[in-house]
Amino acid sequence: MYSSVEIDSRLYHYNTDHFIDLSVPVDFKGDQANYFDVERASAEPFKSDNVIGDTKQGGGCNFDVVTFIPHCNGTHTECVGHIVHEDVHVNEMITDSLIPATLVTVTPEDGVINGEQLKIDPGFDQALIIRTLPNTDSKRSATYDGNNLPPYFSPEAMEKIIELGIRHLLVDMPTIDPAYDEGKLENHHTFWGIEQGSHALNGSDPSQKTITEMIYIPNKVKDGNYLLQIQIVHFVSDASPSRPLIFPLDRS
Repeated sequence: MYSSVEIDSRLYHYNTDHFIDLSVPVDFKGDQANYFDVERASAEPFKSDNVIGDTKQGGGCNFDVVTFIPHCNGTHTECVGHIVHEDVHVNEMITDSLIPATLVTVTPEDGVINGEQLKIDPGFDQALIIRTLPNTDSKRSATYDGNNLPPYFSPEAMEKIIELGIRHLLVDMPTIDPAYDEGKLENHHTFWGIEQGSHALNGSDPSQKTITEMIYIPNKVKDGNYLLQIQIVHFVSDASPSRPLIFPLDRS
């Protein structure tokens, strides 16, 4: 279905049936992306004394017990509840069904993304999608550990993201901070407006911003402006598995 949307006083058209899926699927039987070399995400048939969730073993239907870590086992979207004591839930943060977004490709310098690499077009500053180079299909099944360190943002880049007014940040890394930073997560604190070293809201309203990590953007997808839809599981939690979709735009 073809639809139209007005952004910054300009009319754009898009096809609701034509989208690009940026998520990395959690394949319980195949290769998986993994952060910190945690246990694989798994799905095993439920079993009890009188019920079995496996038709191959005589059950009437299949139903699995799924075990995974949203932050480490694939594409996920998180909120400020990730770093504070208070209960803040990501299912309350995705309030827009379609979000004007900018996709940019950057080449980290010595593993660091700098502020001058980040540019946004007017009207498309609600979400920033980052593709890092080199960009290979191996990101869909990479294990990020001491032998495979992902890039991260410089403090100056995070300040630039704040200045741009970005509400939703999407990256093809497992974290926006250095992988091994003694748990400081300074960039997360900056993005969500939490005092460095603190894990409390201190009476402030929780940030409505989200971070989506471990996406994959195919090389054939061009930099530019899109409509973004972040689909999440309705988890009452700080993070949820997610499926970000982007819709190409045509301008009148």
